[in-house]
Amino acid sequence: MSNVLRLAIVDPDDGKREELKNMLLGMDMIWLEAECSRYEFFADVVAQTNPEIGLVAIDGDVEKALHLVTELSETSANCSVLVVSASNDGNLILRAMRAGAKEFLNEPIRIEDLLGALGRISDHRFGHNEKGPRGSRVIAVAGAIGGVGSTSVAVNVGCSLAADEKNSVALVDLDLCLGDADVFLDTIPDYTLVDVAQNVTRLDFSLLKRSLTKHASGLYLLPRPVQLEDIGLITAEDLQRVIGLLKATFTHLVLDLSKSYSAIDLVALEMADDILLITQLDLPCLRNIVRLMTSLGEMGDIAEKVKIVVNRVGLESGQITLKKAEETIGKQIFWQLPNDYRTMVEVRNNGVPLIEQAPKAAVTTSIIALAEALGSDEKVTAPDASKKSVLGRLFGR
Repeated sequence: MSNVLRLAIVDPDDGKREELKNMLLGMDMIWLEAECSRYEFFADVVAQTNPEIGLVAIDGDVEKALHLVTELSETSANCSVLVVSASNDGNLILRAMRAGAKEFLNEPIRIEDLLGALGRISDHRFGHNEKGPRGSRVIAVAGAIGGVGSTSVAVNVGCSLAADEKNSVALVDLDLCLGDADVFLDTIPDYTLVDVAQNVTRLDFSLLKRSLTKHASGLYLLPRPVQLEDIGLITAEDLQRVIGLLKATFTHLVLDLSKSYSAIDLVALEMADDILLITQLDLPCLRNIVRLMTSLGEMGDIAEKVKIVVNRVGLESGQITLKKAEETIGKQIFWQLPNDYRTMVEVRNNGVPLIEQAPKAAVTTSIIALAEALGSDEKVTAPDASKKSVLGRLFGR
């Protein structure tokens, strides 16, 4: 249980308590230790179960609830109190914080607000440098140009991560026009990204998982819309909320981006922890990487999260060398995936991931190692390089 925050909840309102439970039960970082319907009994419940968070809904009886918060802060110092209320009265918030509450959330609770509160409590309890509850890692996969195999990498990295029982992994196909992640997994989904995006404010975690398609590998898929006219129904704000909900539900989230770098893609890049930029060792790809890195460098810390992954290494003797590629883009190569055309064609046409189709192939071994590197609890850092070439300076302008 070291990877979760243990939580106990008290709320005299059975309906609201059930709603809170449904929200919390789908979160991998939360273990619901106990629930209670009476303020006067909750201190004993906390003393017996020793949760790390006590969630107190105070609207049932504000005075009793605030007295309980004070009691918990005095008798259960190891339990961080999270207060929930429909009121946004500043005086009430101040009283709750003075009573000992660590966080105060307004109802209806937004997923992103809850995640933020849990994250701050976790940081306070464990410190930034200590191993606390496991959060969610978002991995965006983008291509330097069409046809470099970014979807293949996204699907197979996702399946490799899902092969570990400790992980729960979802893949979102953000190529809204021509995405084909469902083809790679040989699935016919019942719901798509547009269905989830339009209903995200009404979804709880159990409904969310039922809206995704689960593959035999354990990977959950949220595919692109079926109809082209539905693309306009998905906004950047919708995607932000969808990703927030998925982050609260899964340990790993893989986002397969389009090649248009639209507003939707930019949201994914901003919310990602790691960005895999897939390329081949040819001039058009390297030119595009230089252009992309120049643009992304002007967008906060996005460029710092980019890891260059070279696909189909050894494709032919006419490829640009790795050394020359690094000099061109001014950044070291993070990972290399060997060329295995026959295996990859079989994987795509059969709709079977590499770990099932060809578990001993060199490209499979490399994908699994990449997934392990990305799936570790430590922050993945790409090698740094400050080299610049004539081509890099030219397109850097």
